[in-house]
Amino acid sequence: MQHAVGSPLPPPHQPGHGPAAGWSPAAHHPGPHHPGAHQGSAPVPPPPPAPGFAPAPVPPTPQHSPVPPAPQHSPAPVPDTTGHVPLPPGAPVSAPSAPPAAVPDPAGTTLAVLLIGPAGAGKTSVAKYWADHRRVPTAHISLDDVREWVRSGFADPQSGWNDHSEAQYRLARRTCGFAARNFLANGISCILDDAVFPDRPVVGLGGWKRHVGPGLLPVVLLPGLEIVLERNAERSGNRRLTDEEVARIHGRMAGWYGSGLPIIDNSQMDVAQTARVLDDVLARSIASPPSW
Repeated sequence: MQHAVGSPLPPPHQPGHGPAAGWSPAAHHPGPHHPGAHQGSAPVPPPPPAPGFAPAPVPPTPQHSPVPPAPQHSPAPVPDTTGHVPLPPGAPVSAPSAPPAAVPDPAGTTLAVLLIGPAGAGKTSVAKYWADHRRVPTAHISLDDVREWVRSGFADPQSGWNDHSEAQYRLARRTCGFAARNFLANGISCILDDAVFPDRPVVGLGGWKRHVGPGLLPVVLLPGLEIVLERNAERSGNRRLTDEEVARIHGRMAGWYGSGLPIIDNSQMDVAQTARVLDDVLARSIASPPSW
């Protein structure tokens, strides 16, 4: 399901978010009329010593030798890092490039991949397998998993689409984009999966492009309707859809044909075979990135 990309997070200082309640600068810096202010009153003499005890000798204090102030040290700036590699300041992920006469090897290249497909296409299974069997560190980022981080107050779209479910989808997509850029900045590839619809390009692919960068490589996973229905029937919980909903989503996904994006029909493939085909498709995408 595609929905509008979220608006920027609110600024940290909102009305009513100023100094803590009950705190007043005057409490720490009394003015001339504050009860705690010193207005030139005479010093209070010390109390007399207790009987039987002699007062401790007080060393002489120079009368005209002001004590030099303690040296002030500015705190060292803390770098914005994750792990051991400084993160770029919001720079988009650039497209991977291969030497002109070389055959790209996607298995050894740091990549950002977006696996698109309807419910039941096998996106999650293929993405996990592909990430597990690469020669370079690779992370799998599932939009559904991130949505379900919300426990109390989870807005399930199957119970009725509303502002809360839309907002949680937007937050999940932005969170996935932030995570992908963090991984990529530290040399870890990532593969994201989402049901992106071709009839909403600004919200779907456009949103992911803004979140991750133009180097994101989209690939569509689109088996036949009967296969999708069989796989969806094996699901449980809120990830299992009705047959009518699966058929409607699959019909909309057919719009990817003719879009210029690479499409894999994995109707007759197992997970391992689909992952190998995905590598071949990505090699071609690296050599000649799709226009999207």
